[in-house]
Amino acid sequence: MKKALFLILTILLFYGCGKPKDEPAGEQLLTKEQMAKLADDAKIYFKVIPDKMPGSETDTPVLIALGEKLYNDTRLSLDNTISCNSCHLLNDNKAGVDNKPVSTGVGGKNGTRNSPTVLNAGFQFVQFWDGRAKDLVEQAKMPVLNPVEMTMPNDKEVVKRIAAVAEYKALFSKAFPNEKGLITFDNIAKAIAAFERTLVTHDRFDDYLKGQSDALSQEELKGLDIFINTGCTTCHTGALLGGNIYQKMGLIHPYIDTVDKGRYEVTKAETDKYMYKVPMMRNVVLTSPYFHDGKVARLEDAITQMGWMQLNKKLTPEEAGYVAKFFNALTDKKRETKATAGK
Repeated sequence: MKKALFLILTILLFYGCGKPKDEPAGEQLLTKEQMAKLADDAKIYFKVIPDKMPGSETDTPVLIALGEKLYNDTRLSLDNTISCNSCHLLNDNKAGVDNKPVSTGVGGKNGTRNSPTVLNAGFQFVQFWDGRAKDLVEQAKMPVLNPVEMTMPNDKEVVKRIAAVAEYKALFSKAFPNEKGLITFDNIAKAIAAFERTLVTHDRFDDYLKGQSDALSQEELKGLDIFINTGCTTCHTGALLGGNIYQKMGLIHPYIDTVDKGRYEVTKAETDKYMYKVPMMRNVVLTSPYFHDGKVARLEDAITQMGWMQLNKKLTPEEAGYVAKFFNALTDKKRETKATAGK
């Protein structure tokens, strides 16, 4: 009797431990051959996020600290109510967005475009949906003077307000010693950009690209396979899976909203009508709602619509679901629990 009980417990313990670590968890959705090819294909289209952003080589701890303080300072807005962090929330490990269709500025005014995440933003080839800023420094200046966002009347008023704060005088002296602590609008933007360059994320997809085959679940691998073979990599490539080219919204089938003409508003070139910077997919699970106008709440709906509009592909709910599962692997490890908490 004791021997029989011991045998039963041994069997239960063996199977209760699950599959060996070298076998992917979950139902086997891809063959070993398919998984091997997928790993090779992924390395063709995608790259690991670098540890540092371009331009961060000369950023000092004091400059970064100054930038972080300015990023969270509501005194950069006309009525002292709005900071950079109001629309690009980072506290409590948030994903650098406010999760609103469009953000609210001074006086309750609403913008016209969705606020994209500030995480990894400095890796992109331009800033804003329409690319009107070439880098983080230019980008940092624009919301402050925007009449719908922070509504400061001009850069001189911004400098006057910051220079009146004794603490900032000391911080700027440490951060800009070669300029004798000169407080300028450009230096304010440079400091904010230095802080934003620290917002680099790392996720399980990076581990997968580095060769860790079990970093993704079977469902996530299936989603990656669909993502590649459907043609999403036409636009979503590189380290960010986006953020490196412009593309027309509604390339094959038009998007429902044709009021916003995208990059055309900047260049006035007919070829730029409805052209937008391709959004990056890193941390996309955390950055709803989706598209430049924030009108799509569910990630699966955004995937389905993009497949149809951009690729003339009618993805099934199951296929869109698998792609959404893959996107979980693109969530920063520090924020991964937030990605799954609401699932």
